[in-house]
Amino acid sequence: MALALDAEGGCPSGLAPSVAREASRVDPTAFVRHSADGEDALELMVRGAKCAGCIRKIEGGLLATPGVHNARLNLSTSRLTVSWASGALKPQAIIEKLASLGYDAAAFDPLASQRTTDREGRRLLICLAVAGFAAMNVMTFSVPVWSAAGEMDAGVRTLLHWFSALVAIPAALYAGQPFFISAWRALRHGRANMDVPISLAVLLTLGMSLYETMHEGGVAYFDGAVMLLFLLLIGRYLDHTLREKARTAAKDLLALQAVTASRFDAAGMVRAVSARDVEIGDRLLLAPGERAPVNGVVEEGVSELDLSLLTGETAPAVIRAGEKIHAGAVNLMTPLVIRAVDRAEDSLVADLARLIEVSEQGRARFVRIADQAAALYVPVVHTLAAATFIGWLLVPILFPGAPDIGVRGALMNAVAVLIITCPCALGLAVPAVQVVATGRLFKAGVLVKSGDALERLAQIDCVVMDKTGTLTLGRPRLVTAHDATTLQAAAALARASRHPLARALVEAAGPGAPARDVYELAGQGLATAEARLGRQNFAAPNIPSSDDGLAEMWFARAGEAPVRFAFEDALRPDAIETIAALKARGLAVELLSGDRPAAVETAARAAGITRWRAAATPQEKIARLVELKAQGHRPLMLGDGLNDAAALAAAHASASPGSAIDVSQSAADVVFEGASLAPVLAMLEVARVARARVHENLAFSALYNLAAIPIAVAGLVTPLIAALAMSGSSLIVTLNALRVRGRAWTS
Repeated sequence: MALALDAEGGCPSGLAPSVAREASRVDPTAFVRHSADGEDALELMVRGAKCAGCIRKIEGGLLATPGVHNARLNLSTSRLTVSWASGALKPQAIIEKLASLGYDAAAFDPLASQRTTDREGRRLLICLAVAGFAAMNVMTFSVPVWSAAGEMDAGVRTLLHWFSALVAIPAALYAGQPFFISAWRALRHGRANMDVPISLAVLLTLGMSLYETMHEGGVAYFDGAVMLLFLLLIGRYLDHTLREKARTAAKDLLALQAVTASRFDAAGMVRAVSARDVEIGDRLLLAPGERAPVNGVVEEGVSELDLSLLTGETAPAVIRAGEKIHAGAVNLMTPLVIRAVDRAEDSLVADLARLIEVSEQGRARFVRIADQAAALYVPVVHTLAAATFIGWLLVPILFPGAPDIGVRGALMNAVAVLIITCPCALGLAVPAVQVVATGRLFKAGVLVKSGDALERLAQIDCVVMDKTGTLTLGRPRLVTAHDATTLQAAAALARASRHPLARALVEAAGPGAPARDVYELAGQGLATAEARLGRQNFAAPNIPSSDDGLAEMWFARAGEAPVRFAFEDALRPDAIETIAALKARGLAVELLSGDRPAAVETAARAAGITRWRAAATPQEKIARLVELKAQGHRPLMLGDGLNDAAALAAAHASASPGSAIDVSQSAADVVFEGASLAPVLAMLEVARVARARVHENLAFSALYNLAAIPIAVAGLVTPLIAALAMSGSSLIVTLNALRVRGRAWTS
C-alpha cells in the first residue's frame, strides 16, 4: 500500500489508486441505520487514523460533504459514525470521500482495532529486544577497544570495529524503525517531530563510525547508537503499555446485549434468531432469567425486571402490558411477550455505547506533559545541531588562524550535540514515573489503566459520585429488629424468591427451611394459605405508608399485626471519613444517583454530602459533568453501574470499584478493590506526587541540556562522552522516579 502522510499528524493521507478503487467497492448499504426522525446513520471502521490531525481531517472532510449532519471518529475503536438526512446522499459517497482523504474503511469490527494495537505493542517489544541484544554484544567488542586505548594494534582495533558494525548496523536499522518511519513521515511534509533528531543522531553516528572503520580510524560509536535506541525504546514501550491497558468500554457494553432472541413466526411458533435479525414489529418471547435483546413494549404478561445494569439500582421494577422495556433488562419472574420497537443497534445499550465513545473521544484530546515538552524540544535541538555544523565550518573563514577541523570535525561536533541532547531523559521522564506510581498503587489494590490518567487525576478539583455500589456497598441490609420467630417465618417465604430484598432477609435470618406451597404474584410478593410477604399494598394495605427513604417488605400472618422489614444500602465503612478528607483537600463533593429521592437524600445526609440529585438518567449525568467542565472544573467521577459508564468516560478522570460491572471498569481510568473508599484518597495523592516527580525530571532534563549543549557545541565532547552523559541523565531520571515508590501516603 502506497501512503502519503498527513502534514499535521504524520499519518496516512493518501491511498494508492488500487486501494482507493478497492475502498470504492465496499457496499455500506447493509450497515445504514434508519431512524424515525428521517435521519440515516452509518458506522464504519477507519484504517490508518492515529492522531488528532486525522480526526480533524476526517470529520472536517465529511462535514463538508453536502447533506452530512454529523461525523465523529473514535481513535480507540477506529469507529466512524456519520449521519445525514435520509435521501440526501448515497452511503457509497461516504466511502468514496474517505478514500479521497486517504483512509480505507470497512464494516465496523470492534476486535480489529484491538488486534492493530496488539501488533504495535509486539513490534515495539521486538525492536526493544533487538536493541538490547545488540547493545550487549557490541559492548563485548567495544570494551577492549576503549580499555586498551593507545596500546591496541590498529589492525586488531579495526577488526573489532568491523565486528561491532556487523552487529550494530542491521540491529539499529531494524530497532530504529519506529523512529525512522515517524521521522520520514514528518519530513515528507515539511514538519519535524521528536523522532527526527533521534533518527539523525542514530544514522549519522552509524555512518560516521562506518566511515572511520573503513579508513582504519581510531574511533567508532556503534555501541552508542544501539544503546541510544535501547534506552529510547524502553520509554516508548512503557508509554505504549500504559496507554493500552484500558480496554474499550463501548465494546464491553455492547457485549451485554443478548445475542439471540425468541421470535414468534407467522404460525405462532417460537424460533431462536440472532438479535441483529430482529425487526421493528416482531413479537418476542422473554422467558424468566433472559435479557431483553431489543427495546420493546410489553403486550402480554406481568413481571419484575432487574434494571441494575441500566439504573444501577438493585430494587426490581414491576412491568405490565403497555409499558416499555429496554434492551439489557433481565426478566425475573414470569414470561413476557413483547413487541420490538427498535432494532438491536438502536437499543438503549447501543445508545450508551455511542455516548461512551463520544466522551472517550473528548478525553483523547488531552495534551500530555511529555507532548508539551516535545513541542519545545524538537526545534531547539535541530537549530543547535545545524548551527554547530555550520559554525565550525565558518570558524576558519571568520577567524583566520583558528583551527580548521574540516567537514568531518564539524559533523562530529554536530552529532555530539544531537546525542548529548537526545531525549532519553525526556522520553523516560514521564513513563518512568508513571510505571513506578502505578506499581505502587497496584500494591494497594488500585489499578491505574493509563499514564494519562495519573496526569488528569492530579488536576481534579471536584468529585461526583454515584450512590448504589459506590458510596454504598450496593447490597440491601436489614436494619429493623425483629424477634427470631417472626424473622424465621418471613424468611421461610423469602427463600422461594430471587428478589434482592428477599435474599437480604434470608441472609439476616440465617439457615432455615423454605415454606411449602409458596406462590408468587408478579409485582406483589409471595404468599401461602396463611401468610404474605411483599409490597405494602399486598401484605398490609391498611397500614399508613412510611417515607423514611428505606426499602421495605411487609409480612402478614392470619390473626397477627403486619410487620415491616426495612432495608438500607449501607455506606461503605469509611465513606464518612473519606468524604470529609476530600472536602479537607478543597474538593467539592456531590452525589448523582438514579435512585429514589428519599433514598438518595438519606445516603447523602449520612455521608455528609450537601449537594445531591436523584433519579438521574445516564444522559443527565453526562450533562452535569459537561456543565462542570464548562464552568472550568475538572471533575472526578466515581461510579459502578451501566448507567454510570458514559459519565465515567465523560469526566476529566474517573474511578470505579472492583465490584462494578465490566463496562464501568473499562470506561474508568482507575479500578480500586475492597469495601473501602480510602483508595480514592491514595490515588489522588499519588497522582499529585507523580506530577511533582515528572516536573522534577523535566526540569532536570532541561538543566542537563543547558549545561551540556555549550560543551558539545564548543567541540569539547566526543560522541562517546556524549552517549555516556546521555545515559547518565537517563539513570538520574529513573532514580528520581523511584522516589515515588518509597513514599508513604496517608488516607
